[in-house]
Amino acid sequence: MNAPKKQRADVHGWIALDKPLGMTSTHAVAVVRRLLNAKKAGHAGTLDPLASGLLPLAFGEATKTVPYVVDGEKAYRFTVTFGIETDTDDSEGRVVLQSDQRPTESEILNALPRFTGAITQVPPRYSAIKIDGERAYDLARGGEIVELQPRIVEIHTLTLVSFDGQSAVLEAECGKGTYVRAIARDLGRLLGCYGYVTALRRTRVGPFTEADAVALSALEADALAPAAALRSVDTGLRELVEVPVGGDGPMRLRRGQSVILRGRDAPAEGEMVYATHAGQVIAIGTVERGELVPHRVFNL
Repeated sequence: MNAPKKQRADVHGWIALDKPLGMTSTHAVAVVRRLLNAKKAGHAGTLDPLASGLLPLAFGEATKTVPYVVDGEKAYRFTVTFGIETDTDDSEGRVVLQSDQRPTESEILNALPRFTGAITQVPPRYSAIKIDGERAYDLARGGEIVELQPRIVEIHTLTLVSFDGQSAVLEAECGKGTYVRAIARDLGRLLGCYGYVTALRRTRVGPFTEADAVALSALEADALAPAAALRSVDTGLRELVEVPVGGDGPMRLRRGQSVILRGRDAPAEGEMVYATHAGQVIAIGTVERGELVPHRVFNL
């Protein structure tokens, strides 16, 4: 006779996971969800198996805040190795171009400004972008020729950390939709020597930073560690304006009704905000004609 299935618990909040190399983001979510025995879980921004670093995991009601974390600024530390271009723009792929030429440090430094600001970038063929409902990497692995359209991305900073004559360690702060692998590929082409990513670590996603990250090994080593690492639901909203509400405000918002905002410090018209009461997030909404109009309500 089969044992009864273990009942999952209502767990709400965020864990800033330091995803190890070799693990998919989906697997990471599944492992931590099992540790917490949580009913519902998700993540904010996929990290490839060959990438390590910050993978914010959302549980329960925190999954409603995932889009606001994904839309936040990202930061990466990555290594570009010169002399080779691969079909995946990283070390997983097949070598398609090679060169004996190597750049100097000054040539790299002179090239970096070309990759900051609003730039046009063609995503890697092996990416999660959908083409007619199919992921680009599935089409590419199936042998199809994948042609992705260029898109405008925002790269706020791109700095050289170190260079050993063969590989450069770079740090980038960028907006949503930027591909670090494409930066490496295009930098190599601009320098006339080709390049691909050989190491990648994400150090920031929206309000979460590398300092917040908890190693998976630490969560697995101590049964109490996952619960202790859990952060509040509104952690994912910290880049929005917080609006405390009182009186009948929480009740109205939970019913989907708007509340009037008073005071000289009221948020600007059209601004996205989140409402709290007694330290708990109540709703996410926008300011319209001096009222907070809820779009998503939390059941906490």
